[in-house]
Amino acid sequence: MAGTTADTTALDRARDVIVKYGFIAVTIVLFIYFALTEPAFATSSSIFSMLKFVSVTAILGLGIMFTMVVGGLDLSIGSVAGLAVQMAALTMVFYNMTGMTAVGVVMLAGVLVGLINAFLIVVCKIPDLLATLGMMFVIQGAKLIPVSGQSVTSGMVLRDGSEAPGRFTEGFLQIDRGFVGPIPLPVVIMLVLVIASWFFLSRTKWGRVMYAIGANPEAARLAGVRVGFYRGLAYVISGLLASVGGMILVSRIGQGDVNAGASSLLEAVAVALVGRSVLGAGKPNAWGTLLGAVLIAIVLTGLTMKGFQYYHQDTAKGAVLILALIFSYTLSRKQIRYTSAT
Repeated sequence: MAGTTADTTALDRARDVIVKYGFIAVTIVLFIYFALTEPAFATSSSIFSMLKFVSVTAILGLGIMFTMVVGGLDLSIGSVAGLAVQMAALTMVFYNMTGMTAVGVVMLAGVLVGLINAFLIVVCKIPDLLATLGMMFVIQGAKLIPVSGQSVTSGMVLRDGSEAPGRFTEGFLQIDRGFVGPIPLPVVIMLVLVIASWFFLSRTKWGRVMYAIGANPEAARLAGVRVGFYRGLAYVISGLLASVGGMILVSRIGQGDVNAGASSLLEAVAVALVGRSVLGAGKPNAWGTLLGAVLIAIVLTGLTMKGFQYYHQDTAKGAVLILALIFSYTLSRKQIRYTSAT
């Protein structure tokens, strides 16, 4: 009996070590492997390129993280990023306005979608998944109506036969192409948002209240917490972060691509789930979300350098997501809630 107890304790300790440090170890091992087999992989330019490439996914992952903190999930976040792409393009190309105006319009659109999601979930009592799924489809269709399903590009022909009067301003394009010293501006934006999210959730009263709501909304309500307000706030923050990710994306591609943001949802969910598993946190967190984005960047960049075709990337991203689920559910033996109490 004593031997069985000792074996069980040893297994529990081993599991705890795997849960706490497993993803960090996987990330380090993969980085070392690709660095040794592909010399160009570990150069500073390659590392910054990886981080720049994954910055949009990381920022959208932070938005998903906030909704997971309060026990929900925002399925509309990829569509909101795509909406940001279209709104920025329309503002500058169709209406010939400045880049700063486009930034304001895009941020306002993200907040507006977040408020609509909050209204549907908190006031109308629609479950998070269903409300945001409906918004996802509404946005996907609505953003195509003003442009008749066309991508918005400088010099395009409008419905009346005239040429679009505006273009993407150089200042706006610097959102993706600019640098702060040797560091690409999207990487700086990503790191600032990660630090701000970590500070808000871990070092402020509001963040701790949001974690309490995600753990037990009824107990939080009985303690006098305005559960509806904080749940709504999480979706407004998610919409705002999605708009920031969309701005980086549209400044990267230089046009209002109608398909922009379409594949972002699953990647954002994957990195947020990885964040929940890092260091055995057992809850969504900003630094873990960043590590999830870095892990995906390492995998995709490494596979590309080794000559794998683009269609292998979805398989790799799916494998990362499954690994995150194993850490979150199987190894940690904890449950995670994706829908809020009504």
